[in-house]
Amino acid sequence: MTSLLLYQRIAQQLAEDIRRGVYQPGERVPSVRKMSSQLSVSHATVLQAYANLEDQGLIRARPQSGFYVHQTAALTVPTPDIARVERPSMVTRSSIISQVLTDSRQEGVFPLGAAVPHVDYLPVRALHQQLAKVTRFHSPRAFSYMFSPGFEPLRRQVAIRMRDAGVMVDPSEVVITHGCVDAIHMALRVTTKPGDLIAAESPTYYGLLQLAELLGLKVIEIPCDPSTGMSLEALQLAANQWPIKALILTARLSNPMGGSIPEERQKQLLKLTADYGIQVIEDDIYGELLFEPGPSKALKAHDRDDQVVYCSSFSKTLSPGVRIGWIIAGRHQEEVVRLQTFSTHSACSVTQMGVAAYLENGGYDRHLRYIRQEYRKNMTAYQLAVQQYFPEGTQMTRPNGGFILWVSLPGRISAKELHVRALQQGISSAPGLIFSNTEQFNHCLRLTCGVPWSREAERAIMTLGMLAGQLCQEAAG
Repeated sequence: MTSLLLYQRIAQQLAEDIRRGVYQPGERVPSVRKMSSQLSVSHATVLQAYANLEDQGLIRARPQSGFYVHQTAALTVPTPDIARVERPSMVTRSSIISQVLTDSRQEGVFPLGAAVPHVDYLPVRALHQQLAKVTRFHSPRAFSYMFSPGFEPLRRQVAIRMRDAGVMVDPSEVVITHGCVDAIHMALRVTTKPGDLIAAESPTYYGLLQLAELLGLKVIEIPCDPSTGMSLEALQLAANQWPIKALILTARLSNPMGGSIPEERQKQLLKLTADYGIQVIEDDIYGELLFEPGPSKALKAHDRDDQVVYCSSFSKTLSPGVRIGWIIAGRHQEEVVRLQTFSTHSACSVTQMGVAAYLENGGYDRHLRYIRQEYRKNMTAYQLAVQQYFPEGTQMTRPNGGFILWVSLPGRISAKELHVRALQQGISSAPGLIFSNTEQFNHCLRLTCGVPWSREAERAIMTLGMLAGQLCQEAAG
């Protein structure tokens, strides 16, 4: 084995240890002397390995002290470019979206595309205990219909949780839903009619595009900055040209870009939408997954004139399977309750009662602290792996929370073709074309960091990067 290959192996192993959290940010890695002794290699070989890790941004040298893991990942790839505004149009993406989602759900496929938390990050045992108690001790009510606006103890717990988002709301103002998409669906039903024009982020959550097509709505996409979210300047330009009825956006950790709108710009957005008479629908499903939640507030927290219909759920924090979300509809609440009463009644009785019991029992904040820490570590590991294995010219986002990563491929290569080839290797991704009704993101893809970092995850990213490199070579040739 040559010296070159040996130092690369040492660097790769230490990089893996850093990504797995063996060495935490700010911690000292083994000294050159110690590593040399442990591995029976020369000091020069270890120094070559450490220099390689410095180039990757994983460690840095401190004079007279040694080498330390970077406090934050030293990402050198740029962030994706902002989109451009295109004319409003009816949605035409549903069949493509459905096909991609069906392909990605194949058994045995490594899920790099689905924004679904891994079971390791869900409080499965605690939820199971509470659901068992509910079905054992409260079976008459648990197995009966639950009617809108939902289980009062759960609505009370949601109202308490909303305080952390800066929203002071009474339990009577909360309506329990079948997850966040159901909440958004009802919000659009009561604030728009077929043929209306709504504004959305660009790129946007593909489920919104499907809802818009279902409801016969036109969509205009407003460009978003990867860090600070929706461009207010672009929104104003669009509002000057077209009669936008409603705006739907995620102010904290948008999907798929992961941007968060700063507080001052949130206030400016509400003033702008008020001036143009635009109804605002806030999707805050990732709001509790900010790595540093601190004083961060939902857009609804700045709402003084009942402009914002707020939607969220526990799908990304507790369980996607329990299907518990909620909507705070303000002046539209009576319409929402009527719509829900004569369609779905309310969410499942057993799960409403079980989630309420879990929240009452405490431990949810501890659970949030745990998964935020895990997602932060995962995000760093996946970002550094994309930087290492994807072709030169790749761009990616820097989310400050959640577990989704937006990647822009060089040379405008087809992310859909990459999706097809990756599936043949047992890996799924979410190609950018499903996140827009335009053609602007066909070279982009969304990756999930919600799967624990492991050798299998690294192999999947490495394979995806290799396939992307092959597409680049084919395009160049």
